Amino acid sequence: ATNQWFLPAVRGDIPPGCAAHGFVCDGTRILVFGGMVEYGRYSNDLYELQASRWLWKKVKPQAPSTGSPPCPRLGHSFSLYGNKCYLFGGLANESEDSNNNVPRYLNDFYELELQHGSGVVGWSIPVTQGILPSPRESHTAIVYCRKDLGSPKMYIFGGMCGCRLNDLWELDIETMTWSRSETKGTVPLPRSLHTANVIGNKMYVFGGWVPQSAGGEISAHDGEWKCTGSFSYLNLDTTEWIGLISDCQEDKSNLLPGPRAGHCAVAVGTRLYIWSGRDGYRKAWNNQVCCKDLWYLDTEKPPAPSQVQLIRATTNSFQVKWDEVPTVEGYLLQLHADSPVPSVAGISGTGLPETSVMSLQGSGSSLHQSPQSLPSVPYPEMKVDHPSQTNNVIPNNVQVSLSSNSLLKVEGKEKVAAPENKITQETMKNHADATGFKESNAPSLLPVCTSSPQTSANVDELHDLDKQTVNPDASVSSTVSSTQTMVTQQAVKTESSSTNGAVVKDETSLTTFNSKSEAAETAYIMPPTRVSTGQTNDSHSSKTPQRQVTPLKTRDRQWYDVGIFKNNNAVVSQFYLLPEEMLSISNKMESANVPDYRLLKKQDLFPGTVYRFRVAAINGCGVGPFSKVSEFKTCIPGFPGAPSTVKITKSVDCIHLSWEPPASPSGNILEYSAYLAIRSTQLQENPSQLVFMRIYCGLKTSCIVTAAQLSNAHVDYTSRPAIVFRISAKNERGYGPATQVRWLQGKVSVRCS
Repeated sequence: ATNQWFLPAVRGDIPPGCAAHGFVCDGTRILVFGGMVEYGRYSNDLYELQASRWLWKKVKPQAPSTGSPPCPRLGHSFSLYGNKCYLFGGLANESEDSNNNVPRYLNDFYELELQHGSGVVGWSIPVTQGILPSPRESHTAIVYCRKDLGSPKMYIFGGMCGCRLNDLWELDIETMTWSRSETKGTVPLPRSLHTANVIGNKMYVFGGWVPQSAGGEISAHDGEWKCTGSFSYLNLDTTEWIGLISDCQEDKSNLLPGPRAGHCAVAVGTRLYIWSGRDGYRKAWNNQVCCKDLWYLDTEKPPAPSQVQLIRATTNSFQVKWDEVPTVEGYLLQLHADSPVPSVAGISGTGLPETSVMSLQGSGSSLHQSPQSLPSVPYPEMKVDHPSQTNNVIPNNVQVSLSSNSLLKVEGKEKVAAPENKITQETMKNHADATGFKESNAPSLLPVCTSSPQTSANVDELHDLDKQTVNPDASVSSTVSSTQTMVTQQAVKTESSSTNGAVVKDETSLTTFNSKSEAAETAYIMPPTRVSTGQTNDSHSSKTPQRQVTPLKTRDRQWYDVGIFKNNNAVVSQFYLLPEEMLSISNKMESANVPDYRLLKKQDLFPGTVYRFRVAAINGCGVGPFSKVSEFKTCIPGFPGAPSTVKITKSVDCIHLSWEPPASPSGNILEYSAYLAIRSTQLQENPSQLVFMRIYCGLKTSCIVTAAQLSNAHVDYTSRPAIVFRISAKNERGYGPATQVRWLQGKVSVRCS
């Protein structure tokens, strides 16, 4: 998120420094087994780190019922699947004297059962079928489970056993059967101290020690060897190897990670990070160089984000958010309106300048190097030619190429020069399905656009907190006081017409709201009378444009760009109009050039208008698929805004619900209504429709929700389990939009109504 390193203040049974150990991450705990403590002295200790508390603990597993526990070792593999870790191979010292190192390669296989959350049960030695892989150390082991077959497999590749290996072994974890895999394609060179990571159905193998070739032939058993920067992946469904970076390609420029071994690599979402390692040759130990660079590879376009959710609506703006997608550079937000949108003539749609990229065969991935910060040093801000540094909109002066993929190098902050937003790229070759390798000092590579004068802020789900305040903008704040709570604000719509905007008449009356998705519970409670846009007390009304009442044409059902945003939220008051000649291609944003927003005109939002939204995530590989469509309606002038600063306080037998009056009451508030989503047979027949019961109506800005009322509550599983409340205000014109509160629950038992 920030590219900043930090040193946590750990405590407890801090393990000694060690190398070539086993390391797995299980949620927020880390398990470390074995490794070399000092030359010739190896360990078989097991440590657990609770990362949420930075607490180390030395754990002592039970010994296996048959056989001895694992002996001290280094260079073993330690793999997690479910609640078990699988230990294979490594290197032991046969001599009791650590100064007299007598290496013994291992191919023993252990299973370590974990306790939930913390602690372990013990070691066991599974009974396996088939032929075990040969003894080895510094190999890799990954676990993969095909979606269609569902049988988890562990794959062991390469390693060292006097000479380097490039064989591939497979273990069926359900049947505990070993077999040697037959593969297609060009097998990578024999190697050790490489990395292997699974993303999707591919195992990516990078770097390591490989034999030094002489005259095109691999050297003999005791020959020379070197570090490599070669990069391949194995399709685990078809068992076919695909080469991405060959040995002849490496070290030709600074656009690729340099050769290295003993590095580490981690997959986060669809992104692969590569950190550190060392480079050098055998018999030249003094000349080895430890790397300090961090790279990441975007292996494919990001998945579709969640539907856009409404936080707050005014007469001419929306505040919206969507769930964050990990490891993306930004988000493309689009809308289209029910009302006609004027086209723009005479403005050329200038696409972004095409940038040349370094191509790799057979991949859809893209490599980058991006800035890092050292511990306790603030993350360097981007230099932005824009008056507002706080806006969530990507600045204008960032050049970008939405290529098929992107690999970025993360520059260290020890460099003297400040990071620039300029992207430098070179062309290596052209390929129809190329992998683009780019180098940049910019923290992100994004299309350009201008930002609106409004500032957007992060609005996150709130839970497991006693008190937190969310400030969407200067005029609205939403506070939740609860052990588990999340707040959003949303306009709501009743399915039936209602007099004077009233939704329900009494506590026993039921109102059905259209809830295609939580984000699509969008529309506004329509007033019974026609509203003039010229008479309003709303603070936004001075900017309200006059609507054009013209027939809706097919071309007007057009997706328009709101902009590209760095974070997962936005304040929407305008969108960009496309020239006539670009209207036919703007729906193909995944493949078309993103226009230069500085050259496009903007259109303000209209009051009382339905707008549909969709959002797509962007990474180095380009624009991903769009989310499902959400639908919201701007407020009509004269009606009150949504109540704000909602608080939920839990008591023994009830909860206390309180709120603040709307920031824009547009007159005197006559009453408030609070609603609770309840279980009903109608909800079972159509889960997309929430049914609400009014639990309060009055002038007070607080109410008590009793245990009896809560016992009838519907638990919404749209995202995380939550009980849904809605609060709305009424003035002389009627009810305005409601604030929706999702009170997050822990483990909830499903109850039938």
